[in-house]
Amino acid sequence: MAVLICGSLAFDTIMTFAGRFSEQILPDQLHILNVSFLVPALRRDFGGCAGNIAYSLQLLGGTPIPMAMLGSDGAEYLERLSGLGISTRCVGQVGDTYTAQAMIMTDRDNNQITAFHPGAMMQAHANRIDGSLPDVRIGIVAPDGRDAMVEHAAQFQAAGIPFVFDPGQGLPMFSGEELLRFVGQASWVAVNDYEGKMLCERTGLDLAALSRKVQGLVVTLGAQGCEVWVDGARTEVAPVAPTQIVDPTGCGDAWRGALLFGLERGWSLERCAALGNRLGALKIAARGPQNYTLDFDPASLGA
Repeated sequence: MAVLICGSLAFDTIMTFAGRFSEQILPDQLHILNVSFLVPALRRDFGGCAGNIAYSLQLLGGTPIPMAMLGSDGAEYLERLSGLGISTRCVGQVGDTYTAQAMIMTDRDNNQITAFHPGAMMQAHANRIDGSLPDVRIGIVAPDGRDAMVEHAAQFQAAGIPFVFDPGQGLPMFSGEELLRFVGQASWVAVNDYEGKMLCERTGLDLAALSRKVQGLVVTLGAQGCEVWVDGARTEVAPVAPTQIVDPTGCGDAWRGALLFGLERGWSLERCAALGNRLGALKIAARGPQNYTLDFDPASLGA
């Protein structure tokens, strides 16, 4: 069965700063911030949450269906997806704007500063979840245009399709009331540590209380692994040490592809999280969000 991945498709311009942001930004001068970073390394990659998650899930042997919107410059991305064997039947295209663009700068401590131009992503609500997708078993609402995230969550619920709510960098767009509505519609919630704290602050609920509203909640902690919350109880899932640390861009999306792979197969949330940690370690050792490979045979994962 297929997994519907609602989120962005974007082109990522990734730059590497050899120093530390903390050494260049003076905390007491933020009100007159004017800084410039020399970035000798620069490259352009395929990115966006939907594309990155689909790449991860496809590597594992799943069947991803990204639902996203491309702009007038999106032909190259369509060719990329088709070449990977990923369905493009739910990828729309608008001709009067560019595909979403992310400009990401990473320092030597893997801190990142990102500028994001949404472009065609703001029209993603034109893609709809309906009865034309009978092979979809589960889904995810990942960062996307605001209207698309709201409408796709409601459409998943109306279609009776369980889904992961993954607000990511889109979380600040929503009020506490709106976030609680998303949680009430979803079956699972996935956030990183920072997003988890913001989600709690905006909703007025702690992680234990939020986990009681869904089948499970996961909080990724980077090099510290992750936490799995089920019915108010927390379980720590140990990290997987990477062979090297090269580029953190897309690690969270690689993790979510593994999460969806396991959920679609009925795995426990802890088992899904362990595989997610494994994929995150592989991704961080490769440059770009969609250039890593597996160091194991997916068939060895079993049912």
